[in-house]
Amino acid sequence: MFRFFKARHAQSSLPYPHPAQELCALDGSATATLPDKGQLNIPLGDIRAEDLAAHETIEHGRKLARQDQWSELSQLMRKADEARETAPDGTPIADLLAFGARSDVVLAVEHALADVNALREYDLLSGISELEDEMRAHPEDPMITLVVALAHIDLAWAWRGTATKATLPPLHQSRCAAHFDRAAALLPKCRAVAPNSPMVAAAGCALLAGQRKSNLRVADEYERLITLDPQNQRHMRAMGTHLLPRCFGSYEELEVQALRNAARTQDIWGAGGYTWVQFDAIALDEEACARLDVEYFLEGLHDILHRRPDQPTVNMLSAYCAITIQNGLGLNDKADQVRAEIHEAANWLIRDHLTELHPLLWAHAANGFNNSARINSPERFAARGHRDALRAIGDLFREELRSGMDVTFTPSGLRLSQH
Repeated sequence: MFRFFKARHAQSSLPYPHPAQELCALDGSATATLPDKGQLNIPLGDIRAEDLAAHETIEHGRKLARQDQWSELSQLMRKADEARETAPDGTPIADLLAFGARSDVVLAVEHALADVNALREYDLLSGISELEDEMRAHPEDPMITLVVALAHIDLAWAWRGTATKATLPPLHQSRCAAHFDRAAALLPKCRAVAPNSPMVAAAGCALLAGQRKSNLRVADEYERLITLDPQNQRHMRAMGTHLLPRCFGSYEELEVQALRNAARTQDIWGAGGYTWVQFDAIALDEEACARLDVEYFLEGLHDILHRRPDQPTVNMLSAYCAITIQNGLGLNDKADQVRAEIHEAANWLIRDHLTELHPLLWAHAANGFNNSARINSPERFAARGHRDALRAIGDLFREELRSGMDVTFTPSGLRLSQH
């Protein structure tokens, strides 16, 4: 269900663009006062519906764990994993169920580590010990073992926090390493029983962050995951990030693997396999951006849209080109040229493909699609994305709006009319 949003533009002598003075994105009746004569009209997706599927799945996983219905949880995870089911944003349903199942344990430890008083009173091992007991009660079930392994990875990150390795206290270092090591010990059991599980393969990639080996074959781990689940672009994007020099790779390997991925997934994504691997990496790293084969990247955008013309994909790519790729401007001249060319793609993406607005995707774009970012208020987060989208779209249609034209997005495409 969609609500129709109308942004009214009042006459003004202020230079364009000008920030919206008021936006209330939640009820679809917001008014943005901008210094133009025309009106920008665009359907607004139900913000709560965009996140509802993921939220309900997480809650279902949490409920099953709380009620000790582990066999039912395992069956649902296995079924979703085998079917490669995903939420609207591409997150695998099996991952969401597993997160819900371990969330009480992980969140309790995160809270205790953030609060000194709570840390004194809370037994940091009680929750994970209970999960380990459930695993021992189901010794042949790879999904339950996987939930426990993923919980250990989450707890390792909780102990690591945001501190650098040099400033991390010794206790935190040892606990972090212990949880990663425990996850590494459990994962082979899952692989032995479920060798073709994308979820198990993804856990292996997540475990790379805690490995202390110098000969890690990151690309091999991700290649295996992508082969198991080539339709899911999230795996390709994660590979690109992990192949940056700041993680486990190099600029040369990033480019080589992006090209290899495009070749392997040609029948599914066309040149899009290259674009997905570079997608987050070039937004994070100036040198990676400067080295990009921008023509092939843009060809990949076209191929992605040809294969996935749905509005969530259109909104994500539009927001990326309009907002995300602009981050870091001014730090590297060559990268700035690349960013400018990608930014230009927002023009045809929005004019030729956009029919409705998905605010949460635009909000994530401003964060660089950082999945680890904490969102305290989804409503405020979406409202920020709504404002960012209107500014970007209004800037794109600056001349039309100034000349008094109404810019209206409809299910059948863009319509321009005299106000």
